[in-house]
Amino acid sequence: MWQKVIQIFKIADLRKKVIFVLGVFVVSRILANIPVPGIDVSRLRGFFEGNQLFGLLNIFTGGAMSNFSIAMLGLGPYITALIIMQLLTMIFPALEAMYKEEGEAGRRKFNQYARLLTIPLAALQSYAMISILKSQQVIGVLTTFQLSITILTITAGTVFLMWLGELISEKGIGNGVSLLIFAGIVAGFPSSFRQTLAVWDPSKIPSYLGFAVIAVVVIVGVVIITEGRRNIPVSYAKRVRGNKMYGGVSTYLPMNVNPAGVIPIIFAISIMLLPGMVGSFFANSGTAWVAKAATFLSTALSPQSIVYSVAYFILVLLFTYFYTAVTFDPKNISENLQKMGGFIPGIRPGKPTTDFLNFIVNRVLLVGAVFLGLIAIAPNVVQGATGITTFTVGGTSILIVVAVVLETIRQIDSQLTMREYEGL
Repeated sequence: MWQKVIQIFKIADLRKKVIFVLGVFVVSRILANIPVPGIDVSRLRGFFEGNQLFGLLNIFTGGAMSNFSIAMLGLGPYITALIIMQLLTMIFPALEAMYKEEGEAGRRKFNQYARLLTIPLAALQSYAMISILKSQQVIGVLTTFQLSITILTITAGTVFLMWLGELISEKGIGNGVSLLIFAGIVAGFPSSFRQTLAVWDPSKIPSYLGFAVIAVVVIVGVVIITEGRRNIPVSYAKRVRGNKMYGGVSTYLPMNVNPAGVIPIIFAISIMLLPGMVGSFFANSGTAWVAKAATFLSTALSPQSIVYSVAYFILVLLFTYFYTAVTFDPKNISENLQKMGGFIPGIRPGKPTTDFLNFIVNRVLLVGAVFLGLIAIAPNVVQGATGITTFTVGGTSILIVVAVVLETIRQIDSQLTMREYEGL
């Protein structure tokens, strides 16, 4: 491992990319600590510490929300825009064709539409957040001008973060959105440790040890599932061109147990937090039945409730299958194999190959989706069993951190391998 680190910093181009990504992390943390003018930050922090739902949101923004910073929404609006766009591919065939059939140009256009959709979503979410905090009497009354400037500032912060994520992705050191979320989660770890030390109770040492053991098990499980693959054998027919013979080799088609990575978790969390936010928004409504319904919704879908865990588990499963269906196209793979003279032994080319790939991916994906769902709800079970609540996100944050680290290491390894071949 240390040899790879040394090798990274020996290669000038790769060293510049890594330093650039670290610099972007610094910029994102600075944005998370620049508050919007005219806000009582101390009252805000007290509110987020006492509200579990918004405390969860705050962790995924790296504390930016409790600071009411210009980047308080994080990348939430952009993730929501991506979810909406990918759902629309199931409704509009032209959008699906653009994403799947037009290659890299089509994906760039698709991502551009998602970026444009992010702007109104960010404005809407910033207005909703301000309204929620006003209804909870956390912030005072804002004039129309102050409200407009605040919404514009928060929206600009989200767009700027989105741009930073795109810059990271262009460097080829990993997915920029995932890395920025990773940076926000890691930034919250020191405060969680400080909080744990502040409420240290020697009688809870067995609980702390149990929590540590479960965390190690979660990390090992995530690594195994993330790195797990089902290899499908592929053979290539021999072809004679002139005086040379091509093909006649056997290889395999790797199929990941969890091809969707950490994306289903991020999507599911974005959806699960929405009802709680709506409930908090209408909790102090003047209409009695609306306030009662909103309070019931907030209570039923609080992060510690059984309903929340069940719904979270189901959403992770659905998003795992959905995201894989969008990104993995067995028909396209079958056609490419046929064009290159490849075939799966015992399976006829064409539709039989497509059906076989669908069958395999659905079986393999079931294991990955169920494991991902169990890991996602494990923090609630662990917190209920050990009574440790200082690590608010628990296993979900570990899951995201481990998955992002593995993906980034894979990207860096590919960069190193490419340069080794160039040297040869």
